[in-house]
Formats: sequence, structure tokens, C-alpha cells
Amino acid sequence: MAVPRFRRPAMLDMEEAEQIEGDIDPADRGLIAHETALALVSQARASHDPELTERLVRLVDEEGIDTVAMMWSKAGAHTLPGALWRIYMLREWVKFDSVAVARSYHHGVHAAHVRHAIAGVEDPPGPAEVRSLADSVLSGVFSGDLAVALERAGAFCRVVATGAAFEAESDDGHNDRRAHQTSLRAAQLLRTGEDLERCAAMWREDRLD
Repeated sequence: MAVPRFRRPAMLDMEEAEQIEGDIDPADRGLIAHETALALVSQARASHDPELTERLVRLVDEEGIDTVAMMWSKAGAHTLPGALWRIYMLREWVKFDSVAVARSYHHGVHAAHVRHAIAGVEDPPGPAEVRSLADSVLSGVFSGDLAVALERAGAFCRVVATGAAFEAESDDGHNDRRAHQTSLRAAQLLRTGEDLERCAAMWREDRLD
């Protein structure tokens, strides 16, 4: 069965990503997702090899989003493969829409300054700064404190969600279609942020697998 190409994310769209199909037996998919996620994270963290960490950060650049989606996009939100999938998707979205992401982040900073401090985006938060944050978070998954990396990603999503909600409210009555799309993005980002923060707590409790 041919695998359909998945477009690079113009926004963080987990529902669309989950529509990707392949020829893997559904009964085996969950086991493969958990085993590959655990193997990558465990081996990278045990190796203390900066080159390996860099290769894993750029996994999608080398292998394509389809390959990563086939491994992890069906995994539950509160699992290790589910968390990895969301962080890779976040990096892709930031990489290819960094101007819009930075704008939403900037709008959300003052209303979510605590989350901003947790995320650790440099001031002022421009496109280069949000791209750097995405790489830094993913690097932390493989070479730092995984819970901290997940919390940073979750906080980042919450700040952008706050900014997107502000933008949707500003657009309301001027461009209803854009306001609706922005509101959906804000809700999705908020949900993703909550999922990642829960994964961080589960990792600390040794319950994330």
C-alpha cells in the first residue's frame, strides 16, 4: 500500500497527521511505537554523544515527516512516542512558519509571562529565537532532563496559544474566517501544551512509556 505524502505543517494539526495510513498491522503499531521511542531516547541519553543528539534533532530533516508519523502519530498523547511526535511536529511547524509563530508568541508573552520564563525563548522573541527554542527543546529530550524539555515545550505551546487567542479576538468582525482558524489553532496548541506538561509529570513519576 502506498503511503500518502504528508504536507509540512502550516499549523500544528495532530488530527490531520493521524489520518496517515500505512501497511503496518494495527496490532503491531503500538508495540513498534513504544519500542522505537524508548530505544531512541534510552540510547541517546546513555551515549552522551552530541553528534547523535544532533542527528536525532534533525531526524525529520533526514527521514521526512512521513517516516516519523508512521512510527508515532497513532500513539496516545500521554505516552513517550506520543510526546516525541508532538515535539517533532512542533519543531516542523516552527521551522516552516516561524514568522507567524513568533508573532503569536510575542502577543502571548505578557499574558503568560510565567510560561514564557519556563519556555526559555530569548527576548525579543523573533523567528530565529523560536526556531532555536524548538531545536533546544528537542535536544533536551535526548541529552538533558526529559521532564524539563517536555515542560518547556508545553509552556511554549501555551504562550503561543495565548497569543493566537488574542489575535483571533482582534480579527473578530474583520476577518471571520481567519479568526475562526486562529481560534482553532489556539485551542489545539493549548491541548498540546497540556498533553506535554502531563507527560513531563508522568516521566518524573516513572509512568511515561
